[in-house]
Amino acid sequence: MKTLETDFLVIGSGLAGLAFALKVADRGKVTILTKSTLSMANTVWAQGGIAAVSSGEDSFEDHINDTLRAGAGLCHPDVVRNFIEQAPDRIQDLLRWGVQFDRDLTREGGHSFRRILHHEDSTGKEIHRAVLLQCSQHPNIEFIENKVAIDLIVNKELTPFSVGPTSALGLYFLDRETEEVSAIRAKKIILATGGAGKAYLYTSNWDGATGDGIAMAWRCGARIANLEFMQFHPTCLFHPQARNFLITEALRGEGAELINHKGEAFMKKYHPLGALAPRDIVARSIDQEMKKAGLECVFLDVRHHSKEYLQARFPLIFEKCLSFGIDISTTPIPVVPAAHYLCGGVVTDLNGRTDILNLWAIGETACTGFHGANRLASNSLLECLTMAHNCSLMIGGPSEWTADEDVRGVAVPEWNHPERTDADELIVIHHMWDEIRRLMWNYVGIVRTNKRLERASHRLQNVIHEFQDYYSKFRITPDIIELRNIAILADLTVKAALKRKESRGIHFSLDYPEADPNQPGRDVILRRKSYSD
Repeated sequence: MKTLETDFLVIGSGLAGLAFALKVADRGKVTILTKSTLSMANTVWAQGGIAAVSSGEDSFEDHINDTLRAGAGLCHPDVVRNFIEQAPDRIQDLLRWGVQFDRDLTREGGHSFRRILHHEDSTGKEIHRAVLLQCSQHPNIEFIENKVAIDLIVNKELTPFSVGPTSALGLYFLDRETEEVSAIRAKKIILATGGAGKAYLYTSNWDGATGDGIAMAWRCGARIANLEFMQFHPTCLFHPQARNFLITEALRGEGAELINHKGEAFMKKYHPLGALAPRDIVARSIDQEMKKAGLECVFLDVRHHSKEYLQARFPLIFEKCLSFGIDISTTPIPVVPAAHYLCGGVVTDLNGRTDILNLWAIGETACTGFHGANRLASNSLLECLTMAHNCSLMIGGPSEWTADEDVRGVAVPEWNHPERTDADELIVIHHMWDEIRRLMWNYVGIVRTNKRLERASHRLQNVIHEFQDYYSKFRITPDIIELRNIAILADLTVKAALKRKESRGIHFSLDYPEADPNQPGRDVILRRKSYSD
């Protein structure tokens, strides 16, 4: 088995991972490992923009209060203040790295002021382009593409009876082309694998958003928090050929209205801010309108703007909708909610430090308490930058690391896994994929009940038991690796949802329709008891 070596191993090529790599590249060798090509990440799909106080009428306190309000009492105030007060400096980082923002600021749901910096309606793509270009030009940064992370290598698995803390030493990974398993030893491992929207049947995420970093961290004993808080974006294009296409919240920031099949605007019935209410409220309102009238979708009406304005301000959305025969200047856009952003994840401090020595998590993979029970729009790209910056300051460089952090002498065991493969049997893997995603959509969706959650839990246990048999008997493949991670994420999400006996933020239960005032600020923490779990 081939074993590589590096100082910093970054798993994931989204904004958090790339920004971190740039910040530490002068201190040592950085290896960025990604499961697909470098351009495949949720960052690229981010349309709306990045939130930062950028005008005289706005203030840090206003941005902080908007974030706390959206987070429904679960935000960690020290983290919120840290991230928001450094936001203007992180915007300066982006400008130095060559990001081109439009001149105007826009507003999105839950924000008191216009504070969203954007590049047309493809902000994430522009940011990713510029930061990736900077990384590619740095001599200390290397990329390893099309390699699927399998499992972290930790000391407790090599020497089960060792005393002291669990420490991450490296990673096993699978080459998509050769199907060979290799290993990489790393002095510091940074999980930047993004979220887990692919656990749901309908999602705005790219296909690789399978919760890999969270599942790997859980398997080696890290704490996981608040997985019940999967944010559903209210407006994804409803079309059989465009299931993953997001319709940015910035459209509503520019006056787009949500209407039902009768052409009636309905959001003011549910919240004083109407279509600009926080995402959890908008998503539940759309869900209720659809169920009440037996509708497959609702509509987003932006016809008050001219065709010329829409083509200039939202060129990506205009052209995409037009390719499906929808001229948004004359026809309302059919939209439905879809799984979008995971507010929970691997428990870290505001610097990305996990429970596992030498293991860090940043971006959507992490749960710092920044988002609480519901993420404020356009705070996600901000979190990627601030966590990357904080982590780079705390993690130091090789000259500062102690002897127990040096993994060069660690012998990595050969990967031991069955070589058997059977194409007919592997079809069952795809059936399991579909079953889990439908279970999550139908039973662990926007509105939940204990009965639905318990039904999902029972069925998931059957699927997981069946899958373990396949995992132990068949040659490993990318689909098997991702299914393993999705199954863990789904199971932990249901467990977390059953533990939260209240409705708060994104998590809404018909059995507990109100927030519990006696338990504000309570996070749902899950941790693997032993390696046999």
